[in-house]
Amino acid sequence: MADDLDDLQRLQGLGDPVRRALYRHIATQGEPAGRDAAARAVGISRSLAAYHLDRLVDDGLLEPHYERINRRTGPGAGRPSKLYARSGAQLSVSLPARDYEALARLLADALQTTEDGHEAAARAARSFGAGIGAEASRQGEGARSNSDPERTLMEALAERGYEPYDDEGTIRLRNCPFDSIAAHNRDLVCGMNLAVMEGITKVLPTKTIQPRLDPRPGQCCVAFTQTEPDRPNR
Repeated sequence: MADDLDDLQRLQGLGDPVRRALYRHIATQGEPAGRDAAARAVGISRSLAAYHLDRLVDDGLLEPHYERINRRTGPGAGRPSKLYARSGAQLSVSLPARDYEALARLLADALQTTEDGHEAAARAARSFGAGIGAEASRQGEGARSNSDPERTLMEALAERGYEPYDDEGTIRLRNCPFDSIAAHNRDLVCGMNLAVMEGITKVLPTKTIQPRLDPRPGQCCVAFTQTEPDRPNR
């Protein structure tokens, strides 16, 4: 209970709309961002941005980094700039206390021990992904995103917390919602993530966008790449 209340105290700052907008901006960047860019993105002064960013650091939601923006070194290079990145701390609040993560770890450990467990987990994950894809298709009916399969896919992934972004034509995922479980059961969780994405793309009209395993530090292990469309036989 004490930990939940501590986390609640740290999260209270996000109730401020300016601070929440700054946090979202920093969280969506692929690398640490500075005060000037954050201020421009949110439409506030640099000094106000600095105040709120430092408060987010105090709350443990952001981490500070110091480096020279111009990459110069030696005399006359100037002082390093203070940059900000999302903290790796995981915060959660449940009142009364619940521990679903412990249950998930127990189930993952049990599935990890047998090949049948891996296959069962993949089947369940693929079915789960198909449900996400079907829901995204229903929501996209009549909307502009329905004619853009890639956009529909990215919206569906964003709603599930994967934080998708375009990396020169490859869709990558900044966040793994199951990261704490993956730390102990990497092969199982990565396989399930891939199966979820296979289920999504099977339902959505994304015939040329296919998921594959492409692990990167600090990101989800799955990425999406464009494939050549099937050509009709002459």
